Amino acid sequence: MSGCFITIEGIEGVGKTTNIEFIEKLLEDAGKDIVMTREPGGTSLGEDVRELLLGHKHDGMSRDAELLLMFAARAEHLDKVVKPALDANKWVLCDRFTDATYAYQGGGRGFDTIPIETLENLVQGELRPDITLLLDVSVEIGLERAGKRSEPDRFEKEKHEFFERVRQTYLQRAKADPTRMIVIDASKSLADVQAQIQIAITDFLQR
Repeated sequence: MSGCFITIEGIEGVGKTTNIEFIEKLLEDAGKDIVMTREPGGTSLGEDVRELLLGHKHDGMSRDAELLLMFAARAEHLDKVVKPALDANKWVLCDRFTDATYAYQGGGRGFDTIPIETLENLVQGELRPDITLLLDVSVEIGLERAGKRSEPDRFEKEKHEFFERVRQTYLQRAKADPTRMIVIDASKSLADVQAQIQIAITDFLQR
């Protein structure tokens, strides 16, 4: 593979949608051929799984089923979108990836990391993101922002403590892998957040 794989992570309300568009523009200005995608989703099958995971039809879904559905969608996504784009020397910009699984299913749901690591290795092989931007805000700020944009999905209806565990897992992963995972203080103004992002992307492009 000769392309580059960039992922964006964060709890609800961190501003991923707005800032992914900003990142796309930065990369296009640098002459990169960009493929934008998301997880869960990114393919026809993945979007169907996304509806199962985020909708309220299966509110009582077991955590095992949730974890396996995440990786089923990811396997299809990698096969149909991510790997072909990387092989074609394109830059893939993805809204969430496996760090989210560690955060939401690991931290939030209380899964041990061993089954997540096993599925990660099975589905992804050696493929990992080249760089991950973690947009970070307090749970209070994130949920307040998320509550203003739409009706809550199945995850957004979880309690404060769930999202605190998710956030702390994200931060722990960033601390353990600071070269790949860059923390962006998303509690600041949009201009300040995007200034931080621009520095991170510029530094990455110069590596």
